[in-house]
Amino acid sequence: MDGNDTGTQVGSGAGDPYLRIADPDLAAYAHQYQEEVDDLPTYRPTVGCIIPAYNEAETIAGVLDSLLQQTRLPDAIHVIINNTSDDSVEIASHYAGPHKRMTPTGEQETVIYVHDIGKNPDKKVGALNYGYSLVETMDYLLGVDGDTTPEPDAIQHLVDEISSDDRIGGISAIYSIDDSALDGWMAKFLIAGQRAQFSAFNMQNLLKGRNMAVLGGQFSIFSTQALRDVLRDSHQRTPWVSDSEVEDSLLSLQIKSAGYLTKISARARAHVGGMDTLRSLDAQQVKWNFGAIDLMWPGQRGDTRGQPFHPNLRLRWFEHMSMVVNITTRVLFVLLLAGSLNIHAFVFSPWWLIPPFASIWLNFRVARSMEFANRRDYLFSLLIVPAETYMVIRMGHFIRAWLKFFSRQQTDNWAAQAKAERGKGVAWTYPFVAFLFIFVVSAAIWVQLPIGLRSDILAVSWPILGVITVLQTAWMCLKAMKRYRGFKA
Repeated sequence: MDGNDTGTQVGSGAGDPYLRIADPDLAAYAHQYQEEVDDLPTYRPTVGCIIPAYNEAETIAGVLDSLLQQTRLPDAIHVIINNTSDDSVEIASHYAGPHKRMTPTGEQETVIYVHDIGKNPDKKVGALNYGYSLVETMDYLLGVDGDTTPEPDAIQHLVDEISSDDRIGGISAIYSIDDSALDGWMAKFLIAGQRAQFSAFNMQNLLKGRNMAVLGGQFSIFSTQALRDVLRDSHQRTPWVSDSEVEDSLLSLQIKSAGYLTKISARARAHVGGMDTLRSLDAQQVKWNFGAIDLMWPGQRGDTRGQPFHPNLRLRWFEHMSMVVNITTRVLFVLLLAGSLNIHAFVFSPWWLIPPFASIWLNFRVARSMEFANRRDYLFSLLIVPAETYMVIRMGHFIRAWLKFFSRQQTDNWAAQAKAERGKGVAWTYPFVAFLFIFVVSAAIWVQLPIGLRSDILAVSWPILGVITVLQTAWMCLKAMKRYRGFKA
């Protein structure tokens, strides 16, 4: 049209296109057409939830209840019960069938299916792969452990985040442990330690661009397209493989290697089951540490390629190096303190109070970063004895995992954890017996040395410990001063 045309301009705002329509009837229809376009349904990605369950009779009902209370229901929920010897099947079966609920976005529906696959030699890995075969045609796979209860908006946040960027292959929720129903001081102490451990780990990942090295199986969502790409690139028939102690870590590495991002959610939260005995905690942590070593160390298995320089493993290497430093400083301090007292050469210095106060400051920052922090979390951080005791326990797990790796023991760590959770096994005591043995042997050797040599050893060793401690304290202060940028762990 030229400048003399008298067409009608239709537009509702700065961002809308302007239409020059000569016919008034068409101009009137333009508004109606725009409203009809706005009313067209948007694509809703499909989510298939799989719950591998092994002897989860005490928790499976709570897990299913929490999923049915979500603001965004999964399109299907598959409970994969395997190797169970309790009433998991009977309890889960009460939930089988279709479910409807009204959500803020309208009425939603889901269907719960309960599958009892009986004896399964691949345990959790086998259950996960069975579940994948049921939901592989959907857009996303949501993996949930049989003792994990999410916050009501957790699935909505995960779906919104993963669907916003096709580069994301998987997103893990922010994990914590519910400590509202605990009996006994030991259980409360161990759960407080695990909550602090989870919080520090979560915040570390949140501050590193929300990059997550491990998409934990407790509550993570995966793009099924990313899983198919992993199958193609890794020449696997199933996403999870049974030749890794930490199947979720290996899959996370493979997703990253396939060109996808692995992230931790900024808002989705889930409460996982904690270990409330020393025996069960030892079995879990040794399995995790051993599995990490299995991935970090090159060429340790014929069927699992070691990837020591994989980007997802940098944080793991740093964690293990930090634990070596923690072990070195604490063991050296105990031995040198005992040696100094033995020859009456101990002289207290106020400077020695700086490292404990730096540790308390860092632990307090960790407690402050928790979304659901309580009085017990703050007491754990401010009273240095609980945190130090828990660190000693973790040192035992670390040493036992590395000794098991170097001894090339062919043990089933999944079975060991299940055995420990039933209250059986004494392997958790080995590190403490080893510490006692080292101290006794060192003391026996020490008293046989000439007094002059003992003095010389102390004169050399204390400055070495001092330098290491200064560097460690400086690092703790830097971590304690780091801004959390509004994140909550």
